[in-house]
Amino acid sequence: MLRHQSRSGARGCGRLLSLFLMVASPAIASDYAQFRGPHRDGHSSETGLLREWPKEGPRLVWQVKDIGSGYSTPSVAGDTLYLLGNEGLDNEFALALSARDGKRLWSAKLGKVGHPDQNPRYPAARSTPTVEGDSVYALGSEGDLVCLARASGKEIWRKNLREDFGGKFGEWAYAESPLVDHGLVLCTPGGSNATIVALHAKTGEVAWTCALPEGDEASYSSMIAARLGGVDQYVQFFAKGLAGIDAAHGKLLWRYERTAKGSPAVMVTPVADDGLIYSGAYRAGGAVVRPVQKAGAWEVEEIRFDTKLPAGVGGVVKVGDFLYGSTADIASCVEFKTGIIRWQERAPASSWLYADGRCYLHSENGEVALIEPSPQTFHELARFTPPGRPTDELHSKAWAYPVIAGGKLYLRELNCLWCYDIKQP
Repeated sequence: MLRHQSRSGARGCGRLLSLFLMVASPAIASDYAQFRGPHRDGHSSETGLLREWPKEGPRLVWQVKDIGSGYSTPSVAGDTLYLLGNEGLDNEFALALSARDGKRLWSAKLGKVGHPDQNPRYPAARSTPTVEGDSVYALGSEGDLVCLARASGKEIWRKNLREDFGGKFGEWAYAESPLVDHGLVLCTPGGSNATIVALHAKTGEVAWTCALPEGDEASYSSMIAARLGGVDQYVQFFAKGLAGIDAAHGKLLWRYERTAKGSPAVMVTPVADDGLIYSGAYRAGGAVVRPVQKAGAWEVEEIRFDTKLPAGVGGVVKVGDFLYGSTADIASCVEFKTGIIRWQERAPASSWLYADGRCYLHSENGEVALIEPSPQTFHELARFTPPGRPTDELHSKAWAYPVIAGGKLYLRELNCLWCYDIKQP
């Protein structure tokens, strides 16, 4: 459903050969050019990966320590990584790095770090840039939405979600990663004027806005595209709850608020499949719901709500018929269609990624684990800690999600970025 263009990176060839390579090159399938992967579901399409790791972890290809601070997850398109960082509170920027050796290719300033007096204080770049065609779309924590040329970082157009749309963010400013779909850039200013906005990707001009009744704050979740009840929709998890927006006209279709009530931090990006949606938030709980049309009106059927369902900062992944995720120091496996918990295991709070029959966990304490997903038990295959981690004990939370592309595992923690070779020989 998400249109996803990418380039093969072939150089010095004629236009015809370049177009052929764009279609035929296996590197296209390995792109991870937006938050949570090609379909925003925490899945990488990579195959042929190591089934187990040595005790010290897979082979470290390179590490860099000059990407700026922040919690932004990298995007990977072709032979380039794109991410956000900040130096101090006045310089938040987008950055392009070589996937081969981590060297800086370009950087482009976005603006200032949003709401630096937040409590608890973790002011930093948070969003993951989205790569589409020849452009990179980046959202700074202050609300600076910028379209950049992919090759050079040159600014093409710019909007500010607060100044241009009356946006309202939460305590920890903007953290959403822009969604690019069918020629539109979609994001969540929050507030009562344009709670969601759709912009033409080429120009930044407004295609439509959606103002939710009574408004709502932008949360720390990112929007997804889904087809529900025969209607293409954009689903977002706001500070006050889940909502479905008609993709064609930007009209609010339905809301479900229970999984946000009482939560100070709505962070989990929803997971949608087979007409069902999972959402969950810290201190609120998680739920599986089904939005349906009846007699021309939308309503939301609650399949199951449980305060013990996963709702941590690291999101959830659906593997087969089951969801896997964390809340605090508890990992869980849940039946997706019923919301029934199959097992729970004490494990460090982690961000989750699935690829080639394995789950990859990047714990907020910096550890990295390889898990065999199973509805029977928590089956850990390996665990290691990357070398040369940041020494800032207060802010050093490894909240950036792991990324797999081109046979490489990328891990980010504050100013550090590691690249590991996980391809089978």
